[in-house]
Amino acid sequence: MASQQDLDFTYTTIDKIFRLSMGQTGDYSGALYNGDFSLTLEQAQRQKHEFIADSLHISAGSRVLDLGCGWGPFLQFVNQRGAIGQGVTLSKGQAAACRANGLAVDIKDCRQITPDVYGRFDAISSVGAMEHFCSVEQYQAGQQDTIYTDFFAKLADLLPVGGRAYIQTMVFGRNMIPFEQISLDAPKDSPSYVLALMIAQFPGSWLPYGPEQVIRNAQPHFNLISKSSGRLDYIHTIGEWRKRFRAFNLHKYGLYASLLPKLLTSKAFRDLIAVFRVSPNRLCFQQETMEHYRLVFEKI
Repeated sequence: MASQQDLDFTYTTIDKIFRLSMGQTGDYSGALYNGDFSLTLEQAQRQKHEFIADSLHISAGSRVLDLGCGWGPFLQFVNQRGAIGQGVTLSKGQAAACRANGLAVDIKDCRQITPDVYGRFDAISSVGAMEHFCSVEQYQAGQQDTIYTDFFAKLADLLPVGGRAYIQTMVFGRNMIPFEQISLDAPKDSPSYVLALMIAQFPGSWLPYGPEQVIRNAQPHFNLISKSSGRLDYIHTIGEWRKRFRAFNLHKYGLYASLLPKLLTSKAFRDLIAVFRVSPNRLCFQQETMEHYRLVFEKI
């Protein structure tokens, strides 16, 4: 799995920049437009939160565990619905921001949570966390299925029979290329280069191979209730994010400038310079080397 250091590289580094761009509890995952791209980003994110909560039957008093909670947008939503939300993340920056905004969030590996930690829950959400469960090295060692199987077994222990879990995740798509072809030395904007940028941007992370791998490893503990693609929604979401990241704010641009020493001293940061030119995940969605799915499961 991506380590705490890996996730801090991705998320804690941009913590203040993100919140200045997206708001204190901004959502850093694909929104739900349902084909209506006239919606604002905030409206589409709220529509996603409503879809998740309704799919999980969350109501007043429900106990909800949010795995990989980010900056807490879904936790804030379920709290407003009268539910009791508990979040976990490995990013120290995200956890501190969530707590400052009154959300119950701990720094924990969400794959290792058992009933002894928090008890059991009525519903569990995981929006983007599964993307970080398997590292490149674990994939190469043939451990990916085992990692996901163990995760769903632990998830089942946290829910009653009939309890539901929502998994939203990027996956590799129909045009995914062999791992050996992925390289930062490949022609710019080629699938080989863009996927290499994704690995640089999200170290320690390797995606599932289609929703089929996720669904297969959820058995025998869960039945699939619904499956829907969010690829086009995510392409539009990323476009909205990039506008906001680039929108001028003196404090924010000062924070951008503060990253310059890291660019000069860290090869990992230098590899990311290209991310300011292109959005690798958006290109991966457009090239269909990656897909994006919303999956609702019910414990058997």
